[in-house]
Amino acid sequence: MFKSRNVGKGLATSVLILTAIVGFGLIGMAQPARSGTGTETHLVPRQPIAAPTGFNGVCDRYIWACARGGYDTEQIGVLHLAKTVNASVNRTTRAVSDRRQYGDEEVWALPTSFGGDCEDIVLLKKRELVLRGVAPESLLIATVLDNRRAAHAVLVLRTGDEDLVLDNLKNRILPWQKTGYSFLRMQNPEAPHKWDAVLAGGVFR
Repeated sequence: MFKSRNVGKGLATSVLILTAIVGFGLIGMAQPARSGTGTETHLVPRQPIAAPTGFNGVCDRYIWACARGGYDTEQIGVLHLAKTVNASVNRTTRAVSDRRQYGDEEVWALPTSFGGDCEDIVLLKKRELVLRGVAPESLLIATVLDNRRAAHAVLVLRTGDEDLVLDNLKNRILPWQKTGYSFLRMQNPEAPHKWDAVLAGGVFR
């Protein structure tokens, strides 16, 4: 499903997602917390929420996707490593929709030899970084509305200073608040098999 270039479809998807958020009663919680300097550095969980459609079974099939443990992201070289993995995966993984590859709208799986959609690419980036020693709980999958208000998925690299976004639409890694995206929900770093509504940035400003 994620990352359609059809703007009409993207807008329709956005309406459906926002309607679902209203149904969870979370709109009143959409104001992000701010640091002492007035700069939003980390995405703040608002309330537990159901995992995205398609995520069920991911933790069983890919233990690293919901694991905890590894070295601290403050270690020198983590950002360089993230930039290298982000650019490499973006360069070598072709964008292919689930509908085209599986005949289904929502399948979360590692990319095949044909490629994968944005969730698949996020999973691959997380696996590659975990294999290189980065703590899984510092690599959080998030669902967003992109700058076209289309549904999309990204990987959030959480450091002590800020949350950084690895995105298959660009090689540059940006702080979350500079992406312009509307962040809907994200894995819980304390229990990555669970998800939280975050409702920050973009339409939530």
